[in-house]
Amino acid sequence: MGKTSKDKRDIYYRLAKEQGWRARSAFKLIQIDEEYGIFDGVTRAVDLCAAPGSWSQVLSTRLTDGTERPAAPIVAIDLQAMAPLPGVVQIQGDITKRATAEQVISHFAGAQADLVVCDGAPDVTGLHDMDEYIQAQLLLAALNITTHVLRPGGTFVAKIFRGRDITLLYAQLRIFFGRVSCAKPRSSRNSSIESFVVCQDYAPPAGYVPDMAQPLLDLAYETDNSVVGPHRIIAPFVACGDLTGFDADKTYPSQINTSSDYVPKGPLQTPINPPYQTALDLKRSNFYNDLL
Repeated sequence: MGKTSKDKRDIYYRLAKEQGWRARSAFKLIQIDEEYGIFDGVTRAVDLCAAPGSWSQVLSTRLTDGTERPAAPIVAIDLQAMAPLPGVVQIQGDITKRATAEQVISHFAGAQADLVVCDGAPDVTGLHDMDEYIQAQLLLAALNITTHVLRPGGTFVAKIFRGRDITLLYAQLRIFFGRVSCAKPRSSRNSSIESFVVCQDYAPPAGYVPDMAQPLLDLAYETDNSVVGPHRIIAPFVACGDLTGFDADKTYPSQINTSSDYVPKGPLQTPINPPYQTALDLKRSNFYNDLL
């Protein structure tokens, strides 16, 4: 048995180096396919947030025609440039823009993809609530472009951070997919809150029209919000308070002027049935017994 280690250069890191994968994350997609068979019958695939390209590399090597050449057109999208891969068309663009979705369709000669994968994640801050929220927004952005490029019945696989609100994401994904599963590959560290949603049988709700408008980024908050019906409505976020005022997460020195007469005051309302009431009663009774 192996020893528990915090060394990031674990067995999958070393295997990736030995087998020529660009990152250890390649094993995550491979193990998801072993469980769900997501590569079966795929003729067109899209890799969102692809850099450095390990998942695109898996797609280019697994979706072959028996001659070691990719049998399926593969499109990789990322804001960053990455080294070329055989059989992979790279788009250096933004997944929240309609032009990017149109580029993908053009590379498929007007057809739609059978499989869309996304291993993207934000630069984590260590503030778990914030990291989970940003990752959820990234997932929704990936889902939005997926509704443009994925054919009915297709499959969508994306990274998630499992938090207290993860059931909301599952419910949102179930609106678009017949089956939604949460996968945790063995190559994903137990200490990590990451998992992967495997969404199968894409079937958008009746009347849904794909729209690349991102309310959190591009939408003007007006009275006639056009994001209605099966689309989401985002309530405006307003930050209130003076930035030069007190911070609720900090402590400050006492403002009392000790040079003047100070009369302390009791609480305006004493606690009702506090949990320490029994201790107070016991202490009070012992005090009176000592007086007697």
